Amino acid sequence: MRRRSLLIAVPAGLVTLSACGDDGSDSGQASSSEASPSASAGQSAPPPPKIVDGPLPAITAGTKFDEKPTIAKGSGKPSDQLAVRTVIAGGGARVAENDYVQANYLGQVWDSAKVFDNSYDRKAPLVIQLAAGSIIDGWRYALAGKKAGSRVELAVPPTWGYGSQGNAQAGIKGTDTLVFVVDIQDVFNAKSSAKGTDVAQDDIDLPKVGTNTDGKAPEITVPKSDAPKDLVSNYVIEGDGAELAAEDTVLVQYKGVLWDTGKEFDSSYSRSALTSFSLQQVVKGWSQGLTGKKVGSRVLIVVPPALGYGDSPPADSGIKKDSTLVFSVDILAKM
Repeated sequence: MRRRSLLIAVPAGLVTLSACGDDGSDSGQASSSEASPSASAGQSAPPPPKIVDGPLPAITAGTKFDEKPTIAKGSGKPSDQLAVRTVIAGGGARVAENDYVQANYLGQVWDSAKVFDNSYDRKAPLVIQLAAGSIIDGWRYALAGKKAGSRVELAVPPTWGYGSQGNAQAGIKGTDTLVFVVDIQDVFNAKSSAKGTDVAQDDIDLPKVGTNTDGKAPEITVPKSDAPKDLVSNYVIEGDGAELAAEDTVLVQYKGVLWDTGKEFDSSYSRSALTSFSLQQVVKGWSQGLTGKKVGSRVLIVVPPALGYGDSPPADSGIKKDSTLVFSVDILAKM
């Protein structure tokens, strides 16, 4: 059994958050009146499709990367397999199964050219894991192997889309082939790290955090001085992304150690799996410490007991009552 994150705290008591991909979070995706590429609940996995070159409708406007496209109506009968075309080839990291992708996209129905969803108008790209059960299989198979910076067009038959039940709320029938244009902005996996500028760590009474960005866990060195009474939240590496709001859901790498001993008690690195969560669901030290910080950053958070687990630490966590906790957190994306 994989070790599970200790981060989430709710009014009813402490609960655990599964390692990445288990929490089923759909934050940052389309509203209930739209059809994002998220997988339908209870849908059984079909066999892998054959990847074919077409047919695929023309992109008639918005032809640049990350520009909202206009897609022509499908002509004739679509393939019963998965049609995929790389419209613009990027030069970034290559997408693999179970990676997270950050992408803008537009989806429409082949026969009618009716647009049922797009992220461009929301001005909020989708961040989602390419994992079975998290996203429609058409996306999983079409985007695997593509690189960040690429624009990909795909035509997804019902078998690898929403199945025979379709999505009535979005006006998608169980016989509809769906056409997507996807602009892959970034890719995240267990080797991802913060991206930004190192910030001086001058306070001798605070822990020092490593600045390596090779995907390995940074070293955290705790001083022999007394723990601070108040929350500490300092940049170790300052990114240039958007600032987090208190209600945001984030994708992170993190490591936690005890102030008293320096012993690690929790880490996404040790699970080789990223973690996503809402800032409204974590211990107060995390929600307060990350609010206002920029995406792309590495942040040192020192959490006093009152903003952590206090006198009720999780069972078998190795955390004693009234422990001060020290975290290094890489903010990879806002979901």
